[in-house]
Amino acid sequence: MTYRTVLVHVDIGKYCPARLDMAIQMARRFDAHLVGLHALTAVHLPAYAIAEAGTTLIEAQKTVIREQASGAENLFRKATQGAGLASVEWRVSGDDAVDAITLHARYADLVVLGQSRERDGSGVEMDFPGRVVLAAGRPVLMVPYAGRFDRIGKRVLVAWNAGREATRAVTDSIPLLREAEQVHVVAFNPEGTAHGAVPGADIALYLARHRVKVEVSYHRAHDIDVGNQLLSRVADLGIDLIVMGAYGHSRMRELIMGGATRTIFESMTAPVLMSH
Repeated sequence: MTYRTVLVHVDIGKYCPARLDMAIQMARRFDAHLVGLHALTAVHLPAYAIAEAGTTLIEAQKTVIREQASGAENLFRKATQGAGLASVEWRVSGDDAVDAITLHARYADLVVLGQSRERDGSGVEMDFPGRVVLAAGRPVLMVPYAGRFDRIGKRVLVAWNAGREATRAVTDSIPLLREAEQVHVVAFNPEGTAHGAVPGADIALYLARHRVKVEVSYHRAHDIDVGNQLLSRVADLGIDLIVMGAYGHSRMRELIMGGATRTIFESMTAPVLMSH
């Protein structure tokens, strides 16, 4: 398995250039076809606004949408020109951003998105990345809005809970894990029989068969939530890529009660490859 098609969401937001750099890095690294897709969160004007403003408001909205698409395309063309990529493609969708990315992701091996931040000018809602992770059926590489990441995947942390989502994330990340200098498989507060006698040992053996260099550890600290334990280990180990399953609990439960996925979405300090 490798990544032969990389899909990146492109907008005119403040943090899009870093996301584009990451997508170009992945496409160059795996000799992949790079697809840039521009799509915005659909804005539905209330009927009374349309009735009062008539076609003027609708035309003004269309103008803004065209300008944003043009700006995004210029950014994409400038970033990819001379980047040494074998194959590049630009697309624009008039569908809602989540629906558009989900559809186009069906024909990609890896989706690159950026961490959300209020008032970043991206044209998508704050919950856009989380909804894509749930709907896309593809691994999503999330790029933090803070920091610089010239090359990722030298030192990787796999957050292992023996669940379906984590298993999917591990399998989806094998092309990167094979190239890593060191992969740390870490189980936080392991519970239940799925972990086996030694938490993390079974998935480490699986990865070793894929020629991945693995170290295994597990940590128990029930007074600290798993997300913050994970971020602490990322700092301690100098990790440049996190691999984890997303929304092992329902998204609604995580939004209300908190959870590792929510913590990472809000506070990631390194790129994160997520699968659901």
